[in-house]
Amino acid sequence: MPATLLRIHPDNPPQNRIQQVVDVLRKGGIIIYPTDTVYGIGCDIHNAKAVEKLCRIKGLNPDKANLSFICSDLSHISDYAHGITTPTYKVIKKALPGPFTFIFEASAKAPRQGGRQRKTVGIRVPDSTIIIQLVKELGNPIISTSVREDENTLEEYVTDPDLIFEKYRLLVDLVIDGGFGGNVPSTIIDCTNDDFELIRQGAGDIEQYL
Repeated sequence: MPATLLRIHPDNPPQNRIQQVVDVLRKGGIIIYPTDTVYGIGCDIHNAKAVEKLCRIKGLNPDKANLSFICSDLSHISDYAHGITTPTYKVIKKALPGPFTFIFEASAKAPRQGGRQRKTVGIRVPDSTIIIQLVKELGNPIISTSVREDENTLEEYVTDPDLIFEKYRLLVDLVIDGGFGGNVPSTIIDCTNDDFELIRQGAGDIEQYL
């Protein structure tokens, strides 16, 4: 069954449309949504079958896929990550919401990855009203990756929700049109050693928060 294309105002998302998307997530659906960087593709973090489907769509190995946890604020971080020192927390509190993915050691509560206990988690709190409201209404993070296929090339479809819909309409359950997205991914920072190691330079500049 083809996906639904749902237009949602990026600054003032109507509650009934947010609820429509949440209903899809709770039923194990896969959604595509806007962020403060590129459009993302994700599902409910606690639905193992949906996570497997997400990995199949993106051609990823569920045991090895580096999927981000999209949170609405920092309150969920202690549920899924441990070993975060006070100095590190102060930095990420200043940087988020924003175009960063912070990698931490996974806690025992972090959902298993392909049946195995995961070693690390990537935490993302995008500066995007739509996805923040979605996660708040859902009540837990969604697990996600970018719609981009290749970080080294500029693909026209990744910024245009209508083109994204055409590409993914038979693969996902719902595509949110929140306006044109960006084409630069988030900056990835490894914090597992209580340091801020730059893994990938993207849209965010971590130096201004250190």
